[in-house]
Amino acid sequence: MNKRYFKVAEHLFSVDACDEIVSQMDNYSPFAVSSSDASCENPVFSLVVQEAVAPEFTEDTRQEDEGQSIICGCTADGLPVFDFWLMEKSTGVLVCEKDFKYAVLFLGEKGNGANAASAAIAGMRQFALNNALMVLYALATAGLGTALFHAASVSYKGLGYLFLGKSGTGKSTHARLWLKYIEGTELFNDDNPVVRLFEKDGRKFAVAYGSPWSGKTPCYKNVKFELGGFVLLSQAPFNKITPLKGVSAYAAILPGISGMRWDKKIADGLHMTQNGLASNVPVWYLECLPDENAARLCCQSIVREIQ
Repeated sequence: MNKRYFKVAEHLFSVDACDEIVSQMDNYSPFAVSSSDASCENPVFSLVVQEAVAPEFTEDTRQEDEGQSIICGCTADGLPVFDFWLMEKSTGVLVCEKDFKYAVLFLGEKGNGANAASAAIAGMRQFALNNALMVLYALATAGLGTALFHAASVSYKGLGYLFLGKSGTGKSTHARLWLKYIEGTELFNDDNPVVRLFEKDGRKFAVAYGSPWSGKTPCYKNVKFELGGFVLLSQAPFNKITPLKGVSAYAAILPGISGMRWDKKIADGLHMTQNGLASNVPVWYLECLPDENAARLCCQSIVREIQ
């Protein structure tokens, strides 16, 4: 086994796995921390990866999205379980301690297939590992003013912006429009940025971070920007942007945050973070076409708000 340390949004975690699994973690390289540097602080969680069959568990609920599913349940001892499915196949089962500080990812017994089959198995295992780490990260940091978002994120003039919306709404498309038409824009994550809420000298503010998880776009940048705002996208036959406040801002942010909201402790932690973000970070609602005018309208509105 090979223990590695990583730091995402300034939260340290460890992964203990065989060399073959570690070799598939290139997207985590920008976030790697040496063991000597890691020794000065405690990880927010530790994951052990095993090539073994997972214990039996009872299903409680499941989440499905574009050919991917997460079956959530618990063991006979009441330990939380997450079974990650891709294209109707289980890729790995995560069994966690109740406080999510320690977990084991079971990948099943290793087989000896042909090269093509082996490559497919490697892809499935990488899928399981990425999902396991995202779930663990979101749950272990939920009470630490931290939220893992489903969003496309760009930086512009030193600030970060997150584009929110349901799958297929056009988050990545809108980010690409900014990259094409708004000079000085850079993409720093296309699917799962992290946001942390801070307070300094009586001022609450949020910081957006890149992460090792970026969906179909390989954008794994270990960077951070003060968060300039959230933009909730909705497809429309016109371009119109509206600032949101109070409950409307809270509701706009809600669907974009990953977390196990049926667990009271997790839900309470996420609520505190979400409420702080809605109260201290500008939120907009953009009804738009996938065109240049939408990107320019959005950018111009954000700049006016900041000024």
